[in-house]
Amino acid sequence: MGGICGQDGSHVMVNTTLDSDNAAAQPDLPKLEQSTKHEKGWRRVVRNFTPSWFSVTMGTGIVSMLLHSLPYNGVWLYWISVVIFVLNVLLFMAGCFITILRHTLYPEVFLAMIKHPVQSMFMGTFPMGLATIINMICAVCVPAWGQRASYLAFGLWILDAVISVTVALLLPFMLMANGEETQLSSMTAVWLLPIVSCNVAASTGAAVAEVLPNPDYALWTVLVSYVLWGIGLPLGLMVMVIYLARLALHKLPPKAVIVSVFLPLGPLGQGSLGATKLGECARDVFPKTHTLEQGSEASLYTTGFLIGFALWSFGLVWLFFAIASIACSKTFPFNIGWWGFTFPLGGFATATCQIGKELPSEFFDIIGTILSLSVVILWIVVSIGTLKGAVSGKLFFAPCLADLREDKDDDKTA
Repeated sequence: MGGICGQDGSHVMVNTTLDSDNAAAQPDLPKLEQSTKHEKGWRRVVRNFTPSWFSVTMGTGIVSMLLHSLPYNGVWLYWISVVIFVLNVLLFMAGCFITILRHTLYPEVFLAMIKHPVQSMFMGTFPMGLATIINMICAVCVPAWGQRASYLAFGLWILDAVISVTVALLLPFMLMANGEETQLSSMTAVWLLPIVSCNVAASTGAAVAEVLPNPDYALWTVLVSYVLWGIGLPLGLMVMVIYLARLALHKLPPKAVIVSVFLPLGPLGQGSLGATKLGECARDVFPKTHTLEQGSEASLYTTGFLIGFALWSFGLVWLFFAIASIACSKTFPFNIGWWGFTFPLGGFATATCQIGKELPSEFFDIIGTILSLSVVILWIVVSIGTLKGAVSGKLFFAPCLADLREDKDDDKTA
């Protein structure tokens, strides 16, 4: 996941040269309209708070997970992961509050956002951000609080799964059914965001199943997680084929969205983690519930590991493409899309660490640790840039508002 590119290339590139009230991007609007109260202060922040801001919770959440499960760990790293986990919960709650406030004060914005071919895809960041919190509840809160925390994680996971399936199916269909014809050259890896949310929900379901005291609940969690995995991974692989064709025919994306080349690591990393963890859960849960034949759980575990290992290997290809693309670009402007460095690479690091747990070799432990620490460093760099951009207000820019103004102008002329 899931991940995380900025706005579409044209809008982000324009955003880096705009002044604080975006006057240059809206020459057709009267100056009086641009100076209204909706374009100033907290109202401007709320009105321009796009779903892409939940990529901050995705990146922060994956860092807390990595520090908690680092192969070479310590007590001090555990407490750092807990602090980051608490910070992530606060960020997620703040994002939910601002989003509710936005659509309460400006209900017309929701429809404009859904119709936008790029911005709508970022709705997938919400369930993925929630999934990181659920994982940490299983890892930190359940050992401390017991069954109450496990059922809290179970309830949140059900909500997360429902939202994940909804965005994974509805948003791609809306891309097919609504709006103007889409050119292949304008396609970005952001199409993966709503789809990879199912992969993230599947791997999260494995974590929830491990802590549920009721074997029947654990069984249904594993089975539903397999369904989520089956929805997300094949669909994600199909989109990756389209994206590879786009790269081959129309070359690398613009520098403003070059970070999006990391997004294919999301479905591959989370798909690998999901296959491995679900096979492990099936090995433990199926005998307790007398599911399938006796001994079939061992086959599911072995098959899950082999599939996960194959997906991890395929992720190496896209990791090379991503690093090579960044190296060719050299310099590129900072925007909210820089969070695309953290979650996809973090998901791949998590899968690497999981493989290291299954194999009697320190190789994957070392590689997983290197990748995890790289994600932590990137998280610090991107967090500093985001904080500066948020304080200055430059990062608060919603491309769908331009479409909303155009629709209003068309209504007036009609």
